[in-house]
Amino acid sequence: MVTNYISDKAKVGKNVKIWHFAYVGDNVEIGNDVKIGSLTHIDYNVKIGDNTLIEGLVYIPPLSRIGRNVFIGPGAALTNDPYPPSGKLIGVTIEDNAIIGSKAVIKAGVTIGKNSVVAMGAVVTKDIPPDMVAVGVPAILKYSREEYDKKQNEWKNN
Repeated sequence: MVTNYISDKAKVGKNVKIWHFAYVGDNVEIGNDVKIGSLTHIDYNVKIGDNTLIEGLVYIPPLSRIGRNVFIGPGAALTNDPYPPSGKLIGVTIEDNAIIGSKAVIKAGVTIGKNSVVAMGAVVTKDIPPDMVAVGVPAILKYSREEYDKKQNEWKNN
């Protein structure tokens, strides 16, 4: 029984774990120590950096670039055509150490800056600068990553 499709043209690093019913397309490059959840679709010409965690039900369109140490929550959707169906595609860029919350949607061509956080359910239509937290529909900048980390530590320690 086949549970995954991984293209023969994909390059998969060491210690990569791909859960059930995932799709990995042509010319995808996956770094080392990456985890990809069930029912995730990674289309062609995508690059994913080391130590990235992609939860289940995520869609990553062609031409997207995902950095190292990125977290993408369940059901997040990246898009690749700002005016569908134009046929002119552009990927999404997610830089190192970014966090994308569950069910977030990111518009084609957008860059999520290094160390930034996109809240769950946010709809990102513009670039998010490094070290910022974006929330809402449409997403707006709410506070710094430093404040986010402080809130996270308080949560963990209480």
